[in-house]
Amino acid sequence: MAISSKLFSLLFLQLMFISSLSNIAEADGLSSRFYQYTCPGLEYTVAKTVALYIKKQPTLAASLLRMHFHDCFVRGCDGSVLLNSTPNNQAEKDSIPNLTLRGYNVVDAVKAVVEKQCPGVVSCADILALVARDAVRMIGGPFWEVPTGRRDGTVSISREALINLPPPFANISSLKTSFLSLGLSVKDLVVLSGAHTIGVSKCSSFSNRLYNFTGKGDADPKLDKYYAVALKGKCKPNDQKSIVEMDPGSFKTFDESYYTLVSKRRGLFQSDSALLDDPDTKAYVVLQAQTRGATFAVDFAESMISMGQIGVLTGNDGEIRRQCSVVN
Repeated sequence: MAISSKLFSLLFLQLMFISSLSNIAEADGLSSRFYQYTCPGLEYTVAKTVALYIKKQPTLAASLLRMHFHDCFVRGCDGSVLLNSTPNNQAEKDSIPNLTLRGYNVVDAVKAVVEKQCPGVVSCADILALVARDAVRMIGGPFWEVPTGRRDGTVSISREALINLPPPFANISSLKTSFLSLGLSVKDLVVLSGAHTIGVSKCSSFSNRLYNFTGKGDADPKLDKYYAVALKGKCKPNDQKSIVEMDPGSFKTFDESYYTLVSKRRGLFQSDSALLDDPDTKAYVVLQAQTRGATFAVDFAESMISMGQIGVLTGNDGEIRRQCSVVN
């Protein structure tokens, strides 16, 4: 089948972008070849183990991606979200924004296999970054080079997660401030928001948009009224347990349809709708909706590499945990 010149040009540009990602992967003391000699079969081992879980439960991909995001936005990508609370400290995983995280068992399983293969070599922070990438790829998402060499942090504080993680009701101003404070761009903000193309949410994370939003018994005017009616059918007032798909119809597949929904004012969270309140983020939403995600896969890969380098510990900082849930 003949390929149009326009499509060929697009494919060529995407290949050029992908090849350039390896250059990004060498920054901040990280390297895509970090374990080349110390644990040469690492990526194969991680992917093989992750596949066992994603094949049985594809929705775990969204959870693992979210876990990586929540890790990096608090103290940097240091695996602190994986640590258990102790009698003297409530850890990040027990903070309100993290109570719905799932997939710790997947990370622990991968760590156990890797420890048998290369004991004391690979950090939990690196494993989480690799697991998130592989899980996304297994449900149709893009591949990206994961630079490794992170070391694990030894501190995890619940209130820091509450302070630093952008809430689902965030407006565009607070979202931009949050991302920019971590060295991420406005483009990274709108691109990484596209992760909401997979996964589900509890009604409690957005039901404020459905009932008495302005104190007059109304729904959020920025939410499509027909979508609001549909959501009310699934989420009754004060519903704390029911869940809905974030990307109805394809919540198990990583695709560009999130942007089509947002452009139609059907983004589930206020933070989704907020992307229409800034000219740059709105332009990106409209572009991806109109072109069926022409550049989304490449953009997402690049933004994930950038996010994965937030506040990393390298060299002699931190440690290599023997178990991801406890410090050595």
